[in-house]
Amino acid sequence: MDGPGYGPCDVDYYIDCLRRESESLAAAAQRAGLDAAVPACPGWQVRDLLKHLGYVHRWATDYVRDQQPSWVDRASETEILGDGPPDADLDGWFRAGHAALVRTLAAAGPGMTCWTFLEAPSPLAFWARRQAHETAVHRVDAEQAAANAAGEGPAGDGPAGDGHAASAAGLAPRFAADGVGELIMGFVGRSAKRGTWAGPPGCLAIHADDGAEGTAHWRVDAAPGSLTVSRGAGPADCDVTGPAADLYLLLWNRRGTSGLDVRGDANLLAGFAEQSRVMWA
Repeated sequence: MDGPGYGPCDVDYYIDCLRRESESLAAAAQRAGLDAAVPACPGWQVRDLLKHLGYVHRWATDYVRDQQPSWVDRASETEILGDGPPDADLDGWFRAGHAALVRTLAAAGPGMTCWTFLEAPSPLAFWARRQAHETAVHRVDAEQAAANAAGEGPAGDGPAGDGHAASAAGLAPRFAADGVGELIMGFVGRSAKRGTWAGPPGCLAIHADDGAEGTAHWRVDAAPGSLTVSRGAGPADCDVTGPAADLYLLLWNRRGTSGLDVRGDANLLAGFAEQSRVMWA
């Protein structure tokens, strides 16, 4: 966990979050309707969101259940969105895939081994954490779609606005701070190791501040030909401070900077947003 003020997150915690986020997503999708646009995913409708995440849940389940030791070829996004069940069956299909993932994670032994793509205390911890955050971000997508369909958005400066109830609702500070840590130390850290980061040079510092709930700090320090990520505070070219839930959605490109304290070179934050698009593998 990044930042001792928030406390540790364990596998059971992630599974509980996954269960709750999936159920909330399914309910939001029903409110929105399958034809509703997904603001943060241009070109997607809610049916595409359900097909994507339903596939991802099944993809993750296969690795854990079968203890797959290496990468297994998957369908392309075009194939995923072009296939899948008919509209009348989509809600049930999504819920069945989510339930199977929860059961598989809950039944897996702590010593199980399988392929992963980010560092973690164990493969089980990796998959529980990754699927909880994958689902939480897409739950926000479904709620933003429902809010727009109801005429409650967009507002503000994010992809779906900052002014409606789908912003940071339901994201506990501890969980949100953990998601910021996964993105920076995991996904961006992987880019650092691969040498694939093409963002602007400079140091971006992220500060989660929820008062008595806890605080945490991360740094992304980029120079021509190099990138490092770390935990902790220090001098930076751009500092972004706010509640962990708002930072979580900002860094996952689900809201803008309205209401956050952004100081210094905002181009570094924009470059981070452009470069931190997450891929599965």
